[in-house]
Amino acid sequence: MGGGTTRAALAVEDRMFRALAVLRVVVLAYTVVVSIYRNNYDRPALGWTCVAVMVVATFVFVAAYAAPERRSPALLGLDLALAVGLLLVTPIAKGEWFHATVPGYWIIGALLAWAVRWGWRGGIVAGAVLGAVDLLLRAEVHEKDWGNVFLLVLGGSMVGFVCASLKEMAAQRDEAQREAAAAAERARLARVVHDGVLQVLALVQRRGGELGGEAAELGRLAGEQEQALRTLIRSQDAVSTRSPDATADLATALGALGTRTGTEVALPAGAVELPAAAVTELVAVVRACLDNVARHVGEGAPAWVLLEDLGDRVEVSVRDDGPGIPAGRLESAVAEGRLGVAESIRGRVRDLGGTATLDSGGYGTEWTFTVPRVVR
Repeated sequence: MGGGTTRAALAVEDRMFRALAVLRVVVLAYTVVVSIYRNNYDRPALGWTCVAVMVVATFVFVAAYAAPERRSPALLGLDLALAVGLLLVTPIAKGEWFHATVPGYWIIGALLAWAVRWGWRGGIVAGAVLGAVDLLLRAEVHEKDWGNVFLLVLGGSMVGFVCASLKEMAAQRDEAQREAAAAAERARLARVVHDGVLQVLALVQRRGGELGGEAAELGRLAGEQEQALRTLIRSQDAVSTRSPDATADLATALGALGTRTGTEVALPAGAVELPAAAVTELVAVVRACLDNVARHVGEGAPAWVLLEDLGDRVEVSVRDDGPGIPAGRLESAVAEGRLGVAESIRGRVRDLGGTATLDSGGYGTEWTFTVPRVVR
């Protein structure tokens, strides 16, 4: 019902529950003092038993709400149910024509717990339940009773709205800080790449062209990689400014790879919507696989890309009919510091919360990537 589950939102919720713990103790003290002062129970034993229950429950709920993992619907439901139960006991403990209920202001603890946890919707639900029970118990409803119910609903909804807004703002602040940190890191890496890798690639391209022969081919490849690296650096800025809620069609994005000579792409009939960032990463994974086919099997070698929409997840497979990858080859590459498969393929899929499976032998190589619909 409300405001966010990020670490920043949870920190806001923790502070609100700590403040609520103090409020519950203060309201409990007021309720006990008023009960002693008035002592207007038709059945004193039942009335004071209710007061004892409120004392115990207050400290139980304060301790329980201190841990985020215990703020479950069951615990909040129990909190509200106990407040309703104490209201229902009022006509028995005080008589049919009671003026104030047994729990009095103590019930706002449950009301505000719902508001803090579930936002304005939680505040309205809890306020409406408590107010309706209070009115239904009374033999005669006065204007002030309607006013009390109105304050319950209004107070619960407003506190819930404020809490949800604070959670959302905290999450947005954290997102902005991450974006700023990522931008700074991209700028640092761009400087490193520009001062090192790009300049070396440009030099190889120039010298290769001057030397001719096989060196010219190396120069051409270096020029292609230089351009690809510059494009990648620029594309990172575009990805970082994209809305986290943006989606894209994975089928359309993979279909564009079918323009490569020898590549066949099989797609489902409809769109396959995923978060846009996940689509970008999956397309990069498939492109890396196709680059490996061109490098190790040959330019224009046949390759097949298959996309399957499995409901809660998507599965992408890339297959070729080359000689396969020798056993231990990938492990040796990692040991030597060549991380193309480890990071460009497996690392990307791992970051999306998915799995990458390799099946390679004399009949060819097949990668299978499985990624959940909701990527982490």
